[in-house]
Amino acid sequence: MSRDEQLKLRWAEVEEKLSRQFADGEKLELDAIIYIIGLQELGQLHRKYKKDHKLDLMHIAICRLLEPYGYYEFEYYDDEGWPHYKVLEHLPTLRAGEQAVLMKEAIVQYFLEKEYIK
Repeated sequence: MSRDEQLKLRWAEVEEKLSRQFADGEKLELDAIIYIIGLQELGQLHRKYKKDHKLDLMHIAICRLLEPYGYYEFEYYDDEGWPHYKVLEHLPTLRAGEQAVLMKEAIVQYFLEKEYIK
């Protein structure tokens, strides 16, 4: 099986499992999955978040997802428990489709590491 085919199968599994768990089976968009990862990484699931904090949660997720690729490095947790990352290398300019593939690949890897999928 090619790498692309494996990514498609694993992405479908992530999408299906998360959609069942968080959206009553309605297909979640990529941004919603990134948001869920941000919540997971922050670990403060009981809170209600305003729009600005929702964007911050997505930023946390993106930093965490791209950390293994060498783009970000975890620095510290602040007094409120929010993780902070520093930029190690700026992302190259990517077309929208390339960005989506990179994020899907990183998300699949994240959920493989968490043993959410196999």
